[in-house]
Amino acid sequence: MNFLTPDEKAQLEKLLSELRANEKVLIQRIADARALGDLRENAEYHAAREDKAMNAAKMKEIEERLASAQIAGEVNVPTDMVFVGAMVRLKDVDGGDEDLYKLVGQATGRFDLDYVEVTTTSPMGVALMKARIGEVVRVDLPRGVKRFEIVEIVL
Repeated sequence: MNFLTPDEKAQLEKLLSELRANEKVLIQRIADARALGDLRENAEYHAAREDKAMNAAKMKEIEERLASAQIAGEVNVPTDMVFVGAMVRLKDVDGGDEDLYKLVGQATGRFDLDYVEVTTTSPMGVALMKARIGEVVRVDLPRGVKRFEIVEIVL
């Protein structure tokens, strides 16, 4: 199942509207390039068609993702359970270090945040999903098994 936070849904809807607006620009680029003449040797025409195809593929991907998405706010989840959108403080059982993690449907790729983004499909996300405060979760990572205690749910 495809989980999204309300913010992620809004970002995807915004991106989709931008891509739809860009579609009209790409169609005009193709028309302008076509007017230049011979299509077999017209690099502008081929580049514009390729851009339009990539734009259409991205739109389809986002539309499918939104159609199959379960929005985190639409599910009644106990406040002591980790679910999409929750920020949790985890303690490494072996090392004792504590860090903040946020369970997200899709990572933003930003590394300047005060927390680590964890997607629902990652090993950490799978282990955290539906876990409760006080539980110790086992995460099978490429470098071995790690255990984390869920200290608190911040958000």
